[in-house]
Amino acid sequence: MSRIEFVIATAAILFVAFCLGWFAHWLVNRFTRVAADDVAQLDRMSQELHEAEETRDQAITYLQQREADLTNQLTQTESELRGAMDGLRDARQEAEELRAQLNRQQAI
Repeated sequence: MSRIEFVIATAAILFVAFCLGWFAHWLVNRFTRVAADDVAQLDRMSQELHEAEETRDQAITYLQQREADLTNQLTQTESELRGAMDGLRDARQEAEELRAQLNRQQAI
């Protein structure tokens, strides 16, 4: 094999290798390329996710505020109940004292 034949054979082999590499690159890009519809769908899904997270945050804030209001209302109600029970106990004690006084006066 002469020097020119060797150069031509080497050039042909390198050209075929280049063509195969270029074709493989084209195939990889063809199959891994993201379609515009997919990108639009991902954008829409990310927007919906963002809106859902905002809604969740608002719901959590509302529930925390509602819980604080109900806890405050429960505390006030318990305080009023405690006051009413104290008043009822005092009234019962006073009624017992008055009955005892009345019984003593009737016994005399």
